[in-house]
Amino acid sequence: MENTSVFELGKEADVPKYQQLVDAIKNAIAKKELVVGAELPSVNSVSKSSKLSRDTVFKAYMILKEQGVVDSVPGKGYYVVGETRKVLLVLDTFKAYKEVLYHSFINNLPDNFITDVQFHHYNTDNFKTIINNSLGKYYKYVVMPFDDKEVPEVLSTLPTDKLLLIDWNIHFQLHNNYIFQDFGKSFYDSLVEAKELFNNYKAIHFIYPNYTHHAFESIQFFRKYCQDFEFDYQIVTDSKNWKVEKNIAYISVSDRVLGQFLEQCQEMGFEPGKDVGILSYNETPMKKFIYKGITVVSTDFKELGTKGAEFVTSNKPMQMYVPTKLTIRESL
Repeated sequence: MENTSVFELGKEADVPKYQQLVDAIKNAIAKKELVVGAELPSVNSVSKSSKLSRDTVFKAYMILKEQGVVDSVPGKGYYVVGETRKVLLVLDTFKAYKEVLYHSFINNLPDNFITDVQFHHYNTDNFKTIINNSLGKYYKYVVMPFDDKEVPEVLSTLPTDKLLLIDWNIHFQLHNNYIFQDFGKSFYDSLVEAKELFNNYKAIHFIYPNYTHHAFESIQFFRKYCQDFEFDYQIVTDSKNWKVEKNIAYISVSDRVLGQFLEQCQEMGFEPGKDVGILSYNETPMKKFIYKGITVVSTDFKELGTKGAEFVTSNKPMQMYVPTKLTIRESL
């Protein structure tokens, strides 16, 4: 085979050329443009047609060989020995904790799997386009749904045994595969664990901005917690005009609000953890370093990614919740 058109490389400046070639060959296999047993073009022909050095092409072929995608016969060249499978991962938006999920997911997949990542940004038309354009093109679909009445119909177009819903238990059916956060009881239990810290403040304010897409279950269980343990509380939806008050503990589901909190504390001379407190939703790699450490309540996004990869590779049904846990630091 000397047709190298399937090896057209992308224009990603930050991805090495050898890796672009590896990805191009894997994509060609996934799309059945190259099948098991097919001979790959020679190193020289790929080098010439793609304007790559022989060393670059050879390195790409060696990586594919190490991954079990291709093999070689002395004097005859390289040929395809393994299938490549494509997976679609649909997330809401790109945030630091989603990056943890993503890396955990792809790092736990075998080398012959390719992951395409798309973001719906809570836009229904965008979500429809992503799903409609993906039909029949992927081995498995891992999708983060959102609160919109049209989402269930869109999801119904995907084969149930190939679909995994993640993050929020909205718009799912009993037969669906899923890995969800527990925004309810586990969140409540985390607040119970923090009770002695909350006792240091005169009230708890939950900052739940109008623009947030955070699961509303958290508000319901927050209200129950405050009523059960007789805390004064408020639910603040106008995050633009709110002001930090002394002796109040805050719960924030938005890192934008966390930034506002820290900025106002600096302006007013409040020390987090003494004059005011904050509990931030969703762990990120930086929160243990911000200020003297931000107390967080969060699911384990690394575990969510690991279990998602397990679904993709196991061909077994999966229905589970990843618990929400409290990590105490100096801010509360």
